[in-house]
Amino acid sequence: MISAGIDSGSTTTKVVILEDHAVRVSLVVPTGDFPQKTARDIYQRALEEASLKEGDVTVIATTGYGRRLIGFGDIVVTEIKACATGVLFDVKTDETIHTIIDVGGQDTKVMAIDDEGEIEDFSMNDKCAAGTGRFIEMLALKLGLSYEECANLALQSEKMIPMNATCAVFAESEVVGLVARGESKADIAAAAHQAIASRIRSMVRRVGQRGSYCFVGGGAKNPALVKALEENLGHSVFVPPNAQVLAAIGAAVGGRQRFEKIQKRENHE
Repeated sequence: MISAGIDSGSTTTKVVILEDHAVRVSLVVPTGDFPQKTARDIYQRALEEASLKEGDVTVIATTGYGRRLIGFGDIVVTEIKACATGVLFDVKTDETIHTIIDVGGQDTKVMAIDDEGEIEDFSMNDKCAAGTGRFIEMLALKLGLSYEECANLALQSEKMIPMNATCAVFAESEVVGLVARGESKADIAAAAHQAIASRIRSMVRRVGQRGSYCFVGGGAKNPALVKALEENLGHSVFVPPNAQVLAAIGAAVGGRQRFEKIQKRENHE
């Protein structure tokens, strides 16, 4: 069976074409101002790259920030479920994953997973930019840096500076003060990453701190954030190769599973 998963995020849109147990195509593009058009365009591109026609895909599942805006999906999967399903399906480690950390552009999610891969508890930060990728972008702009430059500079820091992680607005004011005080951009960048990691550590504690940790989402591509998380958690953090598209993979898997259940029920009626 061929299924598709579309993760319409606030910053990027991801699409995965799944054939049986293998990812055939995965793509990531900026979401932009028109999430529905972006989703349609990237889906068509994925079909072309997989040499498929629309009729070849049995089910399309959507997830993410704009999952109900896309308009052409068959099944909607919640972000929490899609993320956990994607990790269970695609991530292979020596240790069983018990905590999933998903840092996106506008929200951060932490999920506690039992030994069977079921969600025990979760915590979500979606009311403020603090603790998200957007937090680093905002502070990077204050420093005259790009997101990537901010992350790379943070790795060069050798000094710990405390920063407010509870409010993005306060943190921006702090950056201005730190610059005026003569602190280096590298140390300020590191402080921003430590602030996010500290906030995520609090979320992890709320759901029950338990390794092993799997870090996914766009934030997992940031090596400075990975380093800060490991320092705050006191534990190594596993970043899978498909970290940014795992929710899309989970949507494709979840959509397929739900379709199969519907088919089975209809065949028994």
